Amino acid sequence: MASLRVTLIPVLKDNYAYLLEDEQTGMVGVVDPGEADPVAAKLEAKGGRLDWILNTHHHGDHVGGNHELAKRYGASIVGPAAESARIPDLDRGVAEGDHVMVGAARGSVLDVPGHTAGHIAFWFEDAGVLFCGDTLFALGCGRLLEGTPEQMWSSLQKLRALPDTTRIYCGHEYTQSNARFALTVDGANPVLQAYAEDVDDARESGAPTIPAQLGREKLANPFLRADKPELQAAIGMAGADPVAVFAEIRGRKDRF
Repeated sequence: MASLRVTLIPVLKDNYAYLLEDEQTGMVGVVDPGEADPVAAKLEAKGGRLDWILNTHHHGDHVGGNHELAKRYGASIVGPAAESARIPDLDRGVAEGDHVMVGAARGSVLDVPGHTAGHIAFWFEDAGVLFCGDTLFALGCGRLLEGTPEQMWSSLQKLRALPDTTRIYCGHEYTQSNARFALTVDGANPVLQAYAEDVDDARESGAPTIPAQLGREKLANPFLRADKPELQAAIGMAGADPVAVFAEIRGRKDRF
């Protein structure tokens, strides 16, 4: 089984890029390098190798380091085919059904539109890790900048179907503010209450809240629970269409 080491790299204000190292072959990739310098500093400390750049979507805070890193290290850039015209220096466009290899580590591409029209995620099943950009956050989800509630709810259901043990590596350190909002719509949820306390403890000590565990998200993240009767009742929408419930929660978060 491939062994994939993941290292968080804080970039910009609150973004995370992720360094991937395949321990079997020594190949190295990076997910969503929003800027080059912090990534290059980490790479130089580890031997100065970069084979792959993986982009989940076209936003500048996820692709801003593409050009400089590719030029410096000769890395190939992989990203969503549907956004190929909007991603700098893209070498290979991919979509659901495609796979990427970081050495011996095999990642499946998942189409997860909603935040952007062509957003993708990378799921490394053997390693149990998901890189989901700005689709799913710890205790949250991305804003619907280009997609519809139907699209985003479908994308979130797709991610929710992955194993509970999946570790979620998302695009931003938003968890503390997400927890505060989640408590306004699902405040009686004991799993959410405990999760929010853990998040506060982590942030007070300066620790990241990522990776998150999908099993806990399924029980606490309101955006994954739009079809759950207890959440629907809590916001006064008992028995409603989950898409409508999701849209209501997303709208409340936008105004929060």
